[in-house]
Amino acid sequence: MPPSLFAFALTCVVIEITPGPNMAYLAALSLARGWRTGIAAVAGVALGLSVYGIAAALGLAAIIESSPVLYQALRWAGVIYLLWLGWDAWSSADDVTPDEAPAAHHERASAFRRGLITNLLNPKAAIFYIAVLPDFLDGNPGLVAAQTLTLSAIYVGIATLVHAGIVVSAGRLRAIIVKPGQMRRIRRGLALALVAIAAWLAWSSAR
Repeated sequence: MPPSLFAFALTCVVIEITPGPNMAYLAALSLARGWRTGIAAVAGVALGLSVYGIAAALGLAAIIESSPVLYQALRWAGVIYLLWLGWDAWSSADDVTPDEAPAAHHERASAFRRGLITNLLNPKAAIFYIAVLPDFLDGNPGLVAAQTLTLSAIYVGIATLVHAGIVVSAGRLRAIIVKPGQMRRIRRGLALALVAIAAWLAWSSAR
């Protein structure tokens, strides 16, 4: 691996293992709903990050970054969506869906959509492609798009591996600590975690 790609990959690993919204959301979701639902959310997150990578290659991410109106609209849409997810998790805390039940397939599809939408409405995902990724381009104007897509694929791959590791670990912990009577408390804990993530996003993405 060329030194620049190794440095980029290492940077991605450091960014992804640093606690943040995705890590907290995926861990809480897997504890509440099981690792299969968590993996579905990971797939949605990966698609959302991929969409931003393509947008960066086309120059769309830079437009979001340079437009205060677009940035703030995206930022607050993300905060409101996370708050809605928190309310939904709290209000459905008494719903019991075994991890292998047929209804769980619908739950996983919902987790995929929510993982996707959460990342599409996260301005910090766009900022990565504006503030971090360009530092690893070689400066050849004719290859910017191709290099951006290549680095984006590396980033999405690393992020997906880290997220999957978090989900599997949380799923194993769930099997050890969760008893039937605890599920309501864990799901309400997920709701509170989503509200905390929304507050974190509002604070950390403010300008």
